[in-house]
Amino acid sequence: MRKFIGTMLLIMMMTFVFASFAYAQEKPAAETEGGGLQNFAELVFGSGLVKWFKDGGWAMWPILFLAIYGLAYIIWKFIALLNGKINLNTFLDKIIPLIKEKKFEEAKEIAKNTRGPIAAIIYAGLEKVDKGMAAVDEAIENASMIEMSYLEKGFIELSSSITLAPMLGFLGTVAGMITAFESIAAARAVDATIVATGIRIALITTEAGLIVAIPVQFFNNVFMTMVDGIVIDMQRASEKFTETLAEEMGITR
Repeated sequence: MRKFIGTMLLIMMMTFVFASFAYAQEKPAAETEGGGLQNFAELVFGSGLVKWFKDGGWAMWPILFLAIYGLAYIIWKFIALLNGKINLNTFLDKIIPLIKEKKFEEAKEIAKNTRGPIAAIIYAGLEKVDKGMAAVDEAIENASMIEMSYLEKGFIELSSSITLAPMLGFLGTVAGMITAFESIAAARAVDATIVATGIRIALITTEAGLIVAIPVQFFNNVFMTMVDGIVIDMQRASEKFTETLAEEMGITR
């Protein structure tokens, strides 16, 4: 899954790099008539959005890449967390009676065939049942660390989009302001139209950066909440499992 996303992002990045290079090399006449890429974009997104994107200048391309990058990880993370979430009570209702009856192999089979980190840590504990409670506790702890590292995947990539998109927007704004002041200096007069147009265009990149960062931040917070819920379920499942197992082994905890 991650290799697929990485390949897709690489292809998209190369596509936009070549597209921007091709657009930069277009002749003025072609710009007037409108190239094939521009016509296609206007057909899909509308002429207003395409004009807004073009007015933003070069900084809009890396911001667009970050938008696609963030969207790809949002989709991947959402699917991964949905697959990792199970009904804890239903799972324990299947596992706990088998443990009480000391049917560990059947319990292992259920845990093995159940998706998600909760089943994974219970399966790790069941594999060490014959070696005592100390081995069970250690196996659950090690499995929990592995599953936690899996649950935390993707947050760095989302944070990168959240941080870099506004920064690129501000960089584009600064570059646009410099261009605007150069236009004023070249005109040798302070024209309100020149100033207003230059500032408007310069602020487009800041707007674009925030448009990308805010939704990604929202989903990042949602995913953190989902991860916290799964971690709590992992703790509840491991405590219930070890308590039941200790009772059947006659061990006081």
